[in-house]
Amino acid sequence: MMSLNLRPETEARLTALAAASSVSVDDYLAALVEKLSLGDKAAIPAQRQPASQPMHHIADIIVESMKDVPPEIMATMPTDGASQHDHYIYGWPKRDV
Repeated sequence: MMSLNLRPETEARLTALAAASSVSVDDYLAALVEKLSLGDKAAIPAQRQPASQPMHHIADIIVESMKDVPPEIMATMPTDGASQHDHYIYGWPKRDV
C-alpha cells in the first residue's frame, strides 16, 4: 500500500469531490486512474499558461484608453465622479458630502 502526502487543501478538495460523487476517496481515485489509463485527457486539469503579455494595473489601462479623448470632452467630465458615483451610474440624487 502506498501513502500519499497531500497538502491539507488538496486532501479536503479530494474528500469533497469523492463525497459529491457518493463514493469513497479510494474509489474516486481508482476511477480517476482508470480514466487516465484510458486516455481521457479531460481528467487531467489543464495547466495554466503564462500570459502572452505582461499584466498591467487597471489604472494604467484606464489612463492609456483615456489618452485619446479630446480635451473638450475631458472638460465636460464631472469632477465629483468618485464621491457621487451613484448619481452618475444609477441616476440617484446627489448626496451631500
